[in-house]
Amino acid sequence: MGARLRIRVPGDKSLSQRALILSVLGRGTSRLKGLLCSGDTESTLRALRGLGVRVPNIPRDGSEVLINGVGLEGLKTPVNVLDLGNSGTGARLLLGMLAGSNLSATIDGDASLRMRPMARVMEPLELMGARFKLLGEVDRLPVTVHGCSQLKPLEWSSPVASGQIKSSLLLAGLTGSARTVLTEPMKSRDHTERMLNAVGADVIGRETDDGWRVEMPHPPDEIGPLDFTVPGDISSAAFVLTLVALGGGGTEVTIQSVGLNRTRTAFLDVLSRMGVHIEVHDRTPEGSIEPLGDLVVRPGGLRGTSVGAVEVPCLIDELPLVAVLGACAEGETKITGARELRAKESDRILAVTENLRALGVVVEELDDGLIVQGVPGRKLSGRVSAFDDHRIAMSFSVLARATGGSVDVADAGVSDVSFPGFDQLIQKLTEQVG
Repeated sequence: MGARLRIRVPGDKSLSQRALILSVLGRGTSRLKGLLCSGDTESTLRALRGLGVRVPNIPRDGSEVLINGVGLEGLKTPVNVLDLGNSGTGARLLLGMLAGSNLSATIDGDASLRMRPMARVMEPLELMGARFKLLGEVDRLPVTVHGCSQLKPLEWSSPVASGQIKSSLLLAGLTGSARTVLTEPMKSRDHTERMLNAVGADVIGRETDDGWRVEMPHPPDEIGPLDFTVPGDISSAAFVLTLVALGGGGTEVTIQSVGLNRTRTAFLDVLSRMGVHIEVHDRTPEGSIEPLGDLVVRPGGLRGTSVGAVEVPCLIDELPLVAVLGACAEGETKITGARELRAKESDRILAVTENLRALGVVVEELDDGLIVQGVPGRKLSGRVSAFDDHRIAMSFSVLARATGGSVDVADAGVSDVSFPGFDQLIQKLTEQVG
């Protein structure tokens, strides 16, 4: 056995953004620790300030932040456009939150965010009584939302399993005092449901013949403050896990205090199937909103695997890494049921396919995924693009460092959107693992 390393990764991006929003909407003082200080969370923070809320800066060391909430009716009409930058989560959640307000506000973003579909949340929100004015292309930002503080009840069947859609509708029901019922094909991330229940809302989820049903039958007149410590982001931890898996040798790495929500951990199951040694040590404190623990990883001989639609919602962000691992594994790695990847910061199916081909890897692009033919031990060389997408940039940066070849990732700096300090951490680990 070689070196034993212990590290931490930054706070969870999805949880940080939700915690900020619910802290603002609650009455009283919320206490938040471990918030991620990154491009996406800063964009959400600026938008909340644009709505008249006094929110402190997010400390880079994860120390405690106190937020005095303004309540469900305490937001103010913004003077300027709410620029969400690259944050799809922030944009869609704010569309829902504002749909149930008595305000009008314009939401916009950068060129990448302007390419992401918004009708999937605007359509059900319109049925509830909100109105939207498109200022650009159909189904795209910028858009002005005209809220309605007394929304109509909603029962909605979503064609895709999406935590963002679900969260947007629940926030609308909360601010607009409307019974909200959503059915999705399978259970997606349940962070918003957990937090809502923690601050006094009643959100119920259950399995049905039609999929996963989430209901908020009686929205409260107000919600309380949130007391929450954000665990490490398992989607960020995934890059470290992949580096160790590809690096070989005898190094054992422990990633401490990582979120272990079962709607986010399917990547661990995939790694195990591919031959990577993973140990999960639960460290969840009593009464915690989210489960967390330590992950211990050791490399093993990589073999190909298949990922289908059932697993996709629980590892949607990690699928580029599955493809990267597949390129270095024995045999074939197949991903299907993942058309949602085409609606991310980039078309991630296309991005991964083009980048792997640029490195000489045999890849078949599918409408809803891809098939990768792995070649263990091959040194990969070539120039690839980040496609202005933080997860594509980080996935191929890991591959570049782990394979011993000469891979150049153009515009790799976009990783700061979700993982500040990524490059330094991966470089350090490469030196120790390699």
